[in-house]
Amino acid sequence: MQYPKLSHLALVLTAVLSSQPLYAQAQDASSSEAAKEKQETKADETLIVTGTRSMARSQFDTMAPVDVFSKEEVNATASSELTDILTTLAPSFNVQRLPMNDGLVFVRPATMRGLSPDHTLVLINGKRRHRSALLGSRGAQGADLAQIPAAAIKRIEVLRDGAAAQYGSDAIAGVINIILDDSEGVSGYTQAGQYYEGDGFEWQTALRAGTKLANGGHLSATLEYTDADMTSRSRQRPDAIDFEEQTGIEVNDPVQNWGQPERQALRLAFNAEAYLGDTRWYGFATYGESEGVSDFNWRNPLTTSAYRPSPENYPEYDLNELYPAGFSPKFGSEDEDTALTTGFSGEFNSDFSWEASVAYGRNLIDYTMDESINASLGTDSPTSFYIGQLQQTEVNANLDFVYLWESDLFVYPANVAFGAETREETYKIGAGDYASYAVGPAAAEGLPSGSNGFPGFGPQQAGEYDQRSYAAYADIEMPLTDRLTTGVAIRFEDFSEFGDTLDGKFSLRYEMTDSVALRSTISTGFRAPTPGQLESTRIYQGLDTVTLNLFTAGRLSPNSPVAQYFGAKPLEAEDSVSYTLGLTFRTDSGFNASLDMYQIDVDNRFGQSQSYAVTDEIRQELLAQGVAGAESFTSVNFFTNAFDTRTRGVDLAGNYSFSTDYGDIDVAGAVNYNSTEVTRQDGTVNEYNVTRIEDGLPNWSANLSATWHVGNWDYYARVRYFGEWTDAADQASGQIYQDFGAETLFDIAATWNINSQTKVRFGIENLFDNYPDEATFQANRGLIYSRHAPYDTDGGQYYVRFDYAF
Repeated sequence: MQYPKLSHLALVLTAVLSSQPLYAQAQDASSSEAAKEKQETKADETLIVTGTRSMARSQFDTMAPVDVFSKEEVNATASSELTDILTTLAPSFNVQRLPMNDGLVFVRPATMRGLSPDHTLVLINGKRRHRSALLGSRGAQGADLAQIPAAAIKRIEVLRDGAAAQYGSDAIAGVINIILDDSEGVSGYTQAGQYYEGDGFEWQTALRAGTKLANGGHLSATLEYTDADMTSRSRQRPDAIDFEEQTGIEVNDPVQNWGQPERQALRLAFNAEAYLGDTRWYGFATYGESEGVSDFNWRNPLTTSAYRPSPENYPEYDLNELYPAGFSPKFGSEDEDTALTTGFSGEFNSDFSWEASVAYGRNLIDYTMDESINASLGTDSPTSFYIGQLQQTEVNANLDFVYLWESDLFVYPANVAFGAETREETYKIGAGDYASYAVGPAAAEGLPSGSNGFPGFGPQQAGEYDQRSYAAYADIEMPLTDRLTTGVAIRFEDFSEFGDTLDGKFSLRYEMTDSVALRSTISTGFRAPTPGQLESTRIYQGLDTVTLNLFTAGRLSPNSPVAQYFGAKPLEAEDSVSYTLGLTFRTDSGFNASLDMYQIDVDNRFGQSQSYAVTDEIRQELLAQGVAGAESFTSVNFFTNAFDTRTRGVDLAGNYSFSTDYGDIDVAGAVNYNSTEVTRQDGTVNEYNVTRIEDGLPNWSANLSATWHVGNWDYYARVRYFGEWTDAADQASGQIYQDFGAETLFDIAATWNINSQTKVRFGIENLFDNYPDEATFQANRGLIYSRHAPYDTDGGQYYVRFDYAF
């Protein structure tokens, strides 16, 4: 479906920025009367804590664009996964389903402004969140937002601006700060839903309890559980039809399922604060565990090398007896995610405060493979395998100070923040069981080694790698006049594995009137390579969508002699320069809007090189190094600082709330235009990767929502728009491209507020059951819709939700 002209849409689009009072730090009584009035006005606005270390910034007077999404907005989406929720709220944020794509099926990469998933820093209550153990698309290693229980969230603040000078590595595209709920009372919900196709049934439930402690403290706990069935949007593979006709052996229809995996997840959160005299103690923690199973490509007995006989080593080996109709390996993932933060804060005096904190985070992923085979072990091979473990551990310690500097230079005190931070990251790969990676005797006869579909981590891949960093920063916000405020931030950080960086940020805000303000920033930033990216290796198998032959490829460490043979060099930090220029506007009638233009230049961008063909000589060298599966390698690649990009875009957002004789209406929306260009590459990145970077996501995206409150009912409608995009497949014979048209999805819901404590919501997402264009170049694999689509390709879904609160 084509979308109407965006110039028409821009007249009505707005974004909900909920109003929730928050305390503000008192300002000096000697400030000017104008400054006093502004401070009093802020008491009635939502005050933000992201992108500023002042406690007195509202969305209107922040010097960089910050979106604030309330608990009600978070709960207005059918999915319980935070990645999906943010996609519906912020057009510049995107997450893909990526079916049948190894670990990315379960830890889905989330991007902001089309940049890498690890270009967005994630905070919980203002503290850095640890990364996932999975190295995802192009090697990106970001935080797994799906491990955070949505039921525990009070609000989400999204800073759409470079902030590495304030927060350190990763904050190139922006910052997502998740504020945990600290209210008292008991609340919860139960939800059930499924897709129009009758699959993907999902059951969700959550319970949260909070209480107030003496002297203003609080304690709360949240439990959230989801159980979802798989979906399948597949057609029967043509070669499966041919196999059935040739042999008369009946096969499953379809032989492999393209869609969401079967999955279960348990998530917990704790949030506490107490006062010990004049000292404040706080602590919060999250815990998540999940498991899921996904199909892999079907192995055709007529063409799969694992079906070859082994007359010399295993004369009795006959895979046709075990899997006469072929087999589709079942890839399993079990995640465990733990985070714990604690700290103290206090004051030296009314103008000088301090805070000390320490945070621990660990993400652990275990992989399994069932209904598979290590053909090189012949009749000695099991059919179920433990693949191995990935583990990311981080420890952060911070010491922060804030000083209110009174001077004749300022109309009211400047906010001066400074501090230090140290962080240690450890990445660990644990080996799988022997059969998962073994190169058995039959490998010499051409039978593939390792668990078919996903060879296990062997002893040569197993290892532990770490990196430590030290940082110091200063951040000052100066109100030079009643109308003009400036900000300067600088940060020095030193990393044990590659050296140091120095980054800065300059911000300027000019209030033209009490309702209109201009704002601008310029900043430098960086993203440090992680220990996993620096040292880890990986072997994987795929299916050529033209020949339907399996191939084995390897990602080598940049430090590997073989990788260096193809031009690999030691990894360096990515560097960025960001510019923003914006206008923010508000009225007494309840209309708020902002318009921001931005440019982000990123040099030495991190990615995965093109695949290099493996010769017999290189293959023998890999085997000599003990690399499992090397005898069947067709290509290798490696991580590299291969290219530079320039991203340019515009964000338009706003909201309007008003009353009528027929009830209250809230209208909200946002539009994002985002375009990325590869401005330099060193030759290791092929055309396929350039196309994915430049055209793999829509340039235009938008949402528009409205809620009508009338009597005991709330009626909700939302429109989500995704522009044109391009997908590609990297084949042995070259790249294949396909352009996909724009798509518009409609969501509706009706909530019956039974009483002040209970309500029921009936909702439908993707009301008209829209799907993207079919992916013609993937038809041989049974795939109907591209797995790289920027939105859910499972069609419409309906759900019912029951909420209660006491």
